[in-house]
Amino acid sequence: MTGKPTYRTRHAHYEIDRCDPQNAAIRMGKINFHALTKGHYPGTPVPNNILPGLNSIGFWNAGATQDWGLDAHRNEGVEIMFLETGTMGFAADQKEHALRAGNFTITRPWQLHKLGAPNIGPGRLHWLILDVGVRRPHQDWCWPKWVVLTKSDLAELTRKLRHNENPVWNSTPAIGQSFRELARNVAAWDQPHAVSRLVVHLNQLLIGILDALTEQQTHENEQLTSRRRAVEIFLLELETGHINTGEQWSLDRMAAHCGMGITAFSKYCRELVNAGPVEFLNRCRLDRAAQQLREGSNLSITDIALANGFNSSQYFATAFGHRFRLSPTDYRKKT
Repeated sequence: MTGKPTYRTRHAHYEIDRCDPQNAAIRMGKINFHALTKGHYPGTPVPNNILPGLNSIGFWNAGATQDWGLDAHRNEGVEIMFLETGTMGFAADQKEHALRAGNFTITRPWQLHKLGAPNIGPGRLHWLILDVGVRRPHQDWCWPKWVVLTKSDLAELTRKLRHNENPVWNSTPAIGQSFRELARNVAAWDQPHAVSRLVVHLNQLLIGILDALTEQQTHENEQLTSRRRAVEIFLLELETGHINTGEQWSLDRMAAHCGMGITAFSKYCRELVNAGPVEFLNRCRLDRAAQQLREGSNLSITDIALANGFNSSQYFATAFGHRFRLSPTDYRKKT
């Protein structure tokens, strides 16, 4: 594979983690690794019709601090991790956390997160990635049919997961026990009745998480599930460079990426950044170009213009001059 794999919605593709450092560590025997997988994740392949929506589940043991970490990425589902032993650096939404034994994390598909600071520490780490059919905060969740919580309990769990994006929580004995049972199931996947056992312990885990969130969650924010929130995340990613501003982002494509029409997307954009979508995109492109000029990039002015989505160096120079009151050449000399 030459690029990062993607998961798709009707209108957009999203980059997800290739797990290259993790795969290398497995091959070199740096970690003791067990997992079941669908798609590109490392582990024992499982047919798609077995536990639909469960894209990855497993655990690893790292006996010492590693020389690798997992870079910032997203998953095509809700990822739940549990650190049973050890310590681990973790970051989500550009906020860093020092995980300790007994913490569990929840990241939604739109939350950029990474593991390691920059390298992962020693410890036994469990995880699962569960696709509930969402890619953006305002979309409705659709749980797999093998999730057997009552309708009211599942609605409560969904609401708590949607209305709070805090990534780090304290586990309970029940959560820890569920993850240990799941690890046994994964390691003994070739044994009879493995799927039934996995279903039982996955549902027990979800109930344990619902109990933990009920006890620890003191605030729910309904604004986190709004369409405005989806636009807010997209604009922030443009501004911070987590989305490539050099791509050919049309107004149609930006709106579709956020799962809405042009009119609504433009309205929320104006509310959030006091600028239209194309105006804000060009602002981010110019800021990125200015950063490259400040950092002493060896690229020519034309190459920088094209890399940041401008069709010509002349138009780039004109727009750059309006924003920074200097030509790109003079800006490079001055900084």
